[in-house]
Amino acid sequence: MLVKSPYREAVDVLLKEGGETLQLCYQCACCSGSCPWGLVRDFTIHKVIHESQLGAVDFEGEGIWLCVACAACVNQCPRGVNLIDVVKAIRRTVMEVGVGKVPSPLQIAMTGIAGVGNPLGQEKEKRADWAKDMDAKAFTKGTDLLYFPCCLPCYDPLIKGIARATATILNKVGVDFGILGINESCCGEAIRKAGNESLFQSVAQKNIATFSENEVKKVLVSSPHCYHTFRNEYPEFGSNFEVIHSSQYLLQLIKDHKLEFTKELHMKVAYHDSCYLGRHNDIYDEPREVLRSIPGLELVEFPDNREDSICCGGGAGRLWMDTEKGQRFSDIKLEQAIDLGAEVLAVACPYCMSMFKDSQLTVDKGETVAVKDIAELVKEAM
Repeated sequence: MLVKSPYREAVDVLLKEGGETLQLCYQCACCSGSCPWGLVRDFTIHKVIHESQLGAVDFEGEGIWLCVACAACVNQCPRGVNLIDVVKAIRRTVMEVGVGKVPSPLQIAMTGIAGVGNPLGQEKEKRADWAKDMDAKAFTKGTDLLYFPCCLPCYDPLIKGIARATATILNKVGVDFGILGINESCCGEAIRKAGNESLFQSVAQKNIATFSENEVKKVLVSSPHCYHTFRNEYPEFGSNFEVIHSSQYLLQLIKDHKLEFTKELHMKVAYHDSCYLGRHNDIYDEPREVLRSIPGLELVEFPDNREDSICCGGGAGRLWMDTEKGQRFSDIKLEQAIDLGAEVLAVACPYCMSMFKDSQLTVDKGETVAVKDIAELVKEAM
């Protein structure tokens, strides 16, 4: 393999981390054709891959930080190349060798996770403040279910409605659940995709130890990013607990006749498929079944839905990075929701909610569409 980069040490690390995957790519460009960045700007992911094959990566360019790990390219690749792993290897090279520059907002988020266990840099002591006036007990040994909200619902006042709605539902149906509060820490998914493997492993091992200490057997999550990480990545570090996303859990409660609706919600709702719930974990039907079970609710589909859904733009650390106006994927989806005549854009992911709420402030008529988590709609109809 030809190596032209002046950063020989960096190239050696990159080829070690992503070498086998790189060799599979034969530059058909199917990945670039499916990449959502093609909707808003000129960016070809297969160029980044080819530069990596040649050992000629522009470690200082912005291109290596654009990937949102949405997996649209992975779904389209005829050779099954996991381009997310290649991008992660490039970013890890920057982190470990020190070539190039890590975007400052991402550095701040990682500092927050390393210092106080969350990317917002908020105090650990305030992690359970969202539940102060609710009946959400501290998880103890023997509790049936651990509810793990995700950092955003714990700290962001615009997102905490997800956690509050979920806890309200669990209380109403009599579920024995608890939260870890100050003993919780970020799952670390975004920082791993951003290339900080050492910090991710430290966070993962700490969380696994906490769960094990408290004899956690089943974890309910609101975030598909937590779901993916706990279910698919933590086992390599020795975790042993069941993970279920809120949309799956709500559907099971409905099917078991434990959750019943007393109100009709006469509204048109467009459901957005989260990348980490959908393409990464093949969960498409459960959220839709929950929404269809709500009396009076009319579910409409986006033009690009299920495995073809357009990413919100918040994955792989992009949630913490700046995106220029006119290049936000979430703007596209919100505009589509407006065109559909939807009154509500329903999500099943705190990252998606954050991105869409930002778009509400900049998209024309953005305020005409409410952004709500599925759990919030379920709570309204109970």
